[in-house]
Amino acid sequence: MEYPLTGYHHITACAGGAQDDVNFFTQIVGLRMAKQTVLMDGNIPIYHLYYSNAKIEPGSIMTSFPYSRLQGRKGSGQVSATAFTVSKGILPFWQDHLKKNKISQQPIAERFGQKFIRFCHPSGLEFEVIEDAADQREPWHTPEIAKNEGVHGFFGSVLSVREIPETERFFVDALGFRKTGVDGDYHRFETSTGGANKTVDLLHEPDRPAGSWTFGSGTHHHIALWGADDDALARQKAIYEELGYTDASEIKDRFYFHSMYCRCPGGILVESCCNVPGGFTKDEDASTLGTTLHLPPWWTGRKEEMMASLEPIRVPETATAH
Repeated sequence: MEYPLTGYHHITACAGGAQDDVNFFTQIVGLRMAKQTVLMDGNIPIYHLYYSNAKIEPGSIMTSFPYSRLQGRKGSGQVSATAFTVSKGILPFWQDHLKKNKISQQPIAERFGQKFIRFCHPSGLEFEVIEDAADQREPWHTPEIAKNEGVHGFFGSVLSVREIPETERFFVDALGFRKTGVDGDYHRFETSTGGANKTVDLLHEPDRPAGSWTFGSGTHHHIALWGADDDALARQKAIYEELGYTDASEIKDRFYFHSMYCRCPGGILVESCCNVPGGFTKDEDASTLGTTLHLPPWWTGRKEEMMASLEPIRVPETATAH
């Protein structure tokens, strides 16, 4: 069977303060600000902030919902960590960079033969920079992070699950991943050509209590895999339903892309999404991406109301078009 999804599009987390989030991703991780908009479900104004590599490529887009109203509970059934790739030999720079900025970090470790550093967002979210000599995607650069030191995009995600078999079945049979290795409690799955942007590591934690599924600061919300178009999403939905995963959502219009959702047996929410013509430049010139708040057309009449409820943020000039 030819599967319609070929890698990541984005990964989304729930942060705490909006300005803390902007500072972390643009100055610590060194991503560009790709879009400022709002959560398109419900009526409560919540930022949806997008960060990416230099070319805003699918598989480099980190997004966040700053949501300080509720603290999330970490646990199984969640994304445990998001991993970004950096060039081989760059980890000593990252150790110094994180230390200088007083970011909590763990010592250099190794998983499946690749060295990485795990570090924390101010809200407690966990991220990794992992060495990958093969990833040639173009990093963004900042005054503190040169282009050769920057992150290229996602390597993948670490998903905490209490049991492996049913989640393995979901990723293999429903999404077309293949199991490529086991390293201690980590079970690796790759899709398409494998490697950067095409890897999921299931972390077997049988005794870890379940984490929260609601919006909550300090927890990841979902991973999103990329398909070429609406037909790819429809085919993915048909695969879900044929295998008995009948709670897959309808295709939703997110204005900048289209989405469809299904929660895997381990509890992690998996989105399938595709680009639409114009993408992030539908309502904003490429040279000004990320500089101001933009709303979908159905909410343009609420901009002043929403702005009054949202925490003001300042985006560093170095995080928008160079």
